[in-house]
Amino acid sequence: ASDPFSHPNSRSSSFILVGVPSLEAFPTCLDILFCSGYNITLVGNGVVLLVFGLDNSLRDPIHCFLGRLVVIDVVMVTSIVPRMLSMFWLNSTEIAYMACFVQMFLLHSTTSEESGVLLAMAVDHYVAICHPLKYQAILNHQTLAQIGLAIVVRALLFMVPLTGMVTNLPYCHSPVVPHSYCEHMAVVKLACADPRPSRLYSVAGSSLIVGMDMAFTAVSYGMMLKTVLGKKLCWKAFSTSGCHICVMLLYYIPGIASTSAQQFGSGISMHAQVLLADLYLTLPTMLNPIVYSMRTKQIHQAVLKMLFPGSFMPDMV
Repeated sequence: ASDPFSHPNSRSSSFILVGVPSLEAFPTCLDILFCSGYNITLVGNGVVLLVFGLDNSLRDPIHCFLGRLVVIDVVMVTSIVPRMLSMFWLNSTEIAYMACFVQMFLLHSTTSEESGVLLAMAVDHYVAICHPLKYQAILNHQTLAQIGLAIVVRALLFMVPLTGMVTNLPYCHSPVVPHSYCEHMAVVKLACADPRPSRLYSVAGSSLIVGMDMAFTAVSYGMMLKTVLGKKLCWKAFSTSGCHICVMLLYYIPGIASTSAQQFGSGISMHAQVLLADLYLTLPTMLNPIVYSMRTKQIHQAVLKMLFPGSFMPDMV
């Protein structure tokens, strides 16, 4: 009588997370994959944060934005992976309504904030290349604080109405969520009221945020390219934007692919959609610190100096 699968129309105070549909028989492979990725994410981002805290030369605006990106990545991945591992290891598939909605809020707000931080980093590169003499005056401490506040406020303005719409829906159908976490679209399908307003709001809001950020980023890089053409020193400065471009591609491409698969991929199997959504949230957070540590000379040197203080030589890099 306590089995929620046997009473699909009974009211419940919790949801049941399936994990990866049709792959429930392979929990060992999945837990090794996500546990390894989570550990690499924590260690990599932790090292970057520690380096930023210990090295006073890494206090310029671009490293402030990168530090914020690291914190967002850790919050994002921590909000889903430990819960996923508890499903694989302890068979703990039940999640309370409130915990589910909190997880949903954290996921959507951090993804919005990450997009905002990537745009802020593009603006930093633009100012450094197109207005180098005014860099310190434009990106001062007050401006950085205002940018950070605007990123958080925008995420809240997007998420508070969406959270209210989702929590006010009556959930009287099956409590089984065919997903590894409380993904918005998967949860609202369980409502016995019309979920289309919240779905339309989510799609429109996220599309507006991502579309606007990508458009402004493209304009910034277009103006940077116009500035560096034919100028050797400026071109050298522009080449340092490679890390930022890599991180943007890691964030936007899987995100757009995952959203498109859930919205329009009726021919894509459910387990493929879920795995794509899981990788979209975990893979970039794991690779971002590796990209910056390997491709940014200042961070590379600072990491080597911290790990090998006695043998570090600046000309090693």
